[in-house]
Amino acid sequence: MSIFFSRATALAVVLLPCLATAAPLSLDAALELAARRSETARAARAGVRSATEAAQAAAQLPDPVLRVGIDNLPATGPDRFHTARESMTMKRIGISQEWLSADKRAARQAAADAAVGRERVQAQVAAAETRLQTALAYLDAFYAGESLKLAVLAEHHAHEELEASRARLSSAAGSSQEALAMAGAKGVSEDEAADIRQQQDAARVALERWVGVQPGELMPVGELPLPGEDAYVAGHATVAARQRDVDVARQAAAVTASNRKPNWTWELAYGQRTGYSDMVSVGVSIPLPVAPGERQDRDTAARLALVEKAEADLAEATRAAGAEYRALASDAERLRQRIERYRAGVVVPAGQRTAAAMAAYRSNQASLAAPFEARHAELEAQRKLLALQRDLTRARILLAFRPLTAEVAQ
Repeated sequence: MSIFFSRATALAVVLLPCLATAAPLSLDAALELAARRSETARAARAGVRSATEAAQAAAQLPDPVLRVGIDNLPATGPDRFHTARESMTMKRIGISQEWLSADKRAARQAAADAAVGRERVQAQVAAAETRLQTALAYLDAFYAGESLKLAVLAEHHAHEELEASRARLSSAAGSSQEALAMAGAKGVSEDEAADIRQQQDAARVALERWVGVQPGELMPVGELPLPGEDAYVAGHATVAARQRDVDVARQAAAVTASNRKPNWTWELAYGQRTGYSDMVSVGVSIPLPVAPGERQDRDTAARLALVEKAEADLAEATRAAGAEYRALASDAERLRQRIERYRAGVVVPAGQRTAAAMAAYRSNQASLAAPFEARHAELEAQRKLLALQRDLTRARILLAFRPLTAEVAQ
């Protein structure tokens, strides 16, 4: 049973790209595929694990030091380099331990935890960037397909116009100039369709770079949940990263400030002498800060200056994120209004004009050029509307996917 299940699983893995290519691809499915295969996100998660492992040892005491030696070994005379002839010669073994106070260890642990938090934010930023770039690539590929549909329709119309002009020419109702003009229009429409196909191929390759499969039919983007300004600014990648930089700088300054109090080192040694009593030595080493104002205090001041720098960078990033949100929200609202006005004021009348021109032509009240011109005008209006819709969707994608969301944070 297990062998059959393994073979079935392997077959499913092999056929998965084919199935994914055949089935329509939605934006949510593309985002999930991109998140699974993102190497940037995997690298960021490895950075989190590295910082977490390093933080485990941050509050530990330094390793003890084993000390072994020989004291007062004769260097001249008949007892030179003999360890058992001189009463002052002593074989010594000892151990020393540098001691850090609880406050220092707590400060180092806090600094390590701040570094872990910064790496976690970097992982979130990497995941959010992957989602954003995937969504933008999906947008380009989808609207390239929609543009191609209009280009194919224009190509079809140009072919019909050419055939109609040839029929008119054969019946002496048209002219050779009209037929040549239609032939040129057909060539232009075919070239435009070929150009859009090339753009679509490039957009699909860019999307495949993120999702890992050749996309088939793409579903419309649909509505996107848009954050408010406060949520956008708080979740902005740059703001979140700058906030963690402030935390790291503050904790590093606290560690540096704690170094004003030196670390004591305790030592215990056992000495062995030949023919005499063995000896035990106990000692403590205390560094003497002879000029703290010129060394330790300046180190602390340097760290505090870095804290101020990080806070200034955070304030600037917050302002920039707020301005960015207002610009994107304004663009989205203006584009929405333009789309409504353009659809009501241009696209709908263009469709009505085409219907009226076709009705007039069928009743022999208008020439063949009238419906052709009306259809061209309607296609151009639809192309402009499609471009506006693409710009609106892009603005909404930037608003929706640029901040770090709760799903990305997990």
